[in-house]
Amino acid sequence: MAKELSALVKLQIKGGAANPSPPIGPALGAKGVNIMEFCKQFNARTQEQAGKLLPVIINVYMDKTFDFVIKRTPVAAQIMELGKIKQGSGESNRKKVGNITWDQVKKIAEDKIVDMNCFTIESAMKMVAGTARSMGVNVTGDAPFKNN
Repeated sequence: MAKELSALVKLQIKGGAANPSPPIGPALGAKGVNIMEFCKQFNARTQEQAGKLLPVIINVYMDKTFDFVIKRTPVAAQIMELGKIKQGSGESNRKKVGNITWDQVKKIAEDKIVDMNCFTIESAMKMVAGTARSMGVNVTGDAPFKNN
């Protein structure tokens, strides 16, 4: 018989850098989870992605056990890394903060498509380009697909 789910906790943690300080400690401590055990498991599974921001979904069960799923780095973080910008624009329609190419958009889309709700690489690229646009980042060059 399957375990009964008690809570679902969503966090964004840097790879290989989980520790019991906020926000991890209070979020998991309130659910009765062994915080140090989570930190050890998370750091072991993400040591090759050290320093990258990783979304994690933690399933907490009634008997205080847990398991977790690590997602890919968010699109906005990947855009900031590839575009070499510190943060997005406060006025994305007026003030542009950087540029990325369609090749970089395709690279991000191919990496992130498993977490997106789309089926083709073209639709994933359009979603990534939309995120870049809302951050104040220009996508330079001609789109490699027909605009519909």
